[in-house]
Amino acid sequence: MERQKLYEIALTLVTGIGVVNGKKLVTYCGGAEAVFCETKKTLAKVPNITENIVEKILSPKVLRRAEEELLFIEENGITPLFYLDAQYPKRLQHCHDSPMMLYYKGNADLNVSKVIGVVGTRNISEYGKYVAESIIADLSADNVLIVSGLAYGVDAMAHKSALKYDLATVGVLGHGMQTIYPAENRKLSQKMLEKGGILTEFVSGTKPDRENFPQRNRVVAGMVDCLLVVESALKGGAMITAELANSYDREVFAIPGRVGDIYSEGCNQLIRTNKANLITNATDIRYIMRWDVDTKVVSKQMRMFRDFSDEERKVMDVFENNQIVHLDDIIVSTELSPSKIASVLLSLEFDGILTALPGKRYQKLL
Repeated sequence: MERQKLYEIALTLVTGIGVVNGKKLVTYCGGAEAVFCETKKTLAKVPNITENIVEKILSPKVLRRAEEELLFIEENGITPLFYLDAQYPKRLQHCHDSPMMLYYKGNADLNVSKVIGVVGTRNISEYGKYVAESIIADLSADNVLIVSGLAYGVDAMAHKSALKYDLATVGVLGHGMQTIYPAENRKLSQKMLEKGGILTEFVSGTKPDRENFPQRNRVVAGMVDCLLVVESALKGGAMITAELANSYDREVFAIPGRVGDIYSEGCNQLIRTNKANLITNATDIRYIMRWDVDTKVVSKQMRMFRDFSDEERKVMDVFENNQIVHLDDIIVSTELSPSKIASVLLSLEFDGILTALPGKRYQKLL
């Protein structure tokens, strides 16, 4: 396992490769370790893999740096999550630009049935604090996972409220785990490790540079079922996260604010342009997300009466004589593209027809 993780980490350290091409290499070669075992000639045949990238893959520097990172995560109790691992956030897994590797410290299940992101301005008002805490307090009955960015303002308020009302909460960082930024939230991050955790795609030593935070925002947007924007100006990280959530087909909610209030203009704009649902309380969220419906009954009814699309039928046909099927067998049997299969599997999972198992396997629940 350690050897496997070494190569998975190493692949993310190849500069210029990018997450899309990195995943393409894994598929083409059959695994992260296989990428480093391939010949220069073979690697050069992979689309978009330039000679410069090939040289970096074959350079011993990458594996040496990966060894250093492996030592760091072992010493600090950090869990590396490769995008094909069972513990990797499944919702994020199906985003085309999701990180190949995440580094996680904590004890929360990143794949619970209900996950909501809460974001907003660093300059949170007393009204914003009241609304955010009220909604999170009400959601405590739903046992949701609260995800945010561990920044000042709305982010910190979301994490603190989650802990106050005994909800798991995860902070997504825009830097490596050698530090916590802002420093004022270090104590908060330690409390979050007791019921939740911290998560980052950045290796140790990565500083909290400005360009890292839009990348952080896409992780927040991708790993949730829905996103709540509490307060925001017309520009800023919360608006970027909302745009990303929309691009991932996540539900976006916004708290309406007073006309002329600079930190309500973003929320009002999202609502006005139909990029967010106007909500005022947790009941609104439950209704739109159908969290107030008995999902066990619904899942049973869906399995009995649901009409399958052509792609879903191809996937279900693979399970005709098998209760458990490996992802590779689904790919070979259906001849569908990996992105289409990922979308179909996610839909079938959410409807209670299939469930994911460790080792890229899926079990039929019918």
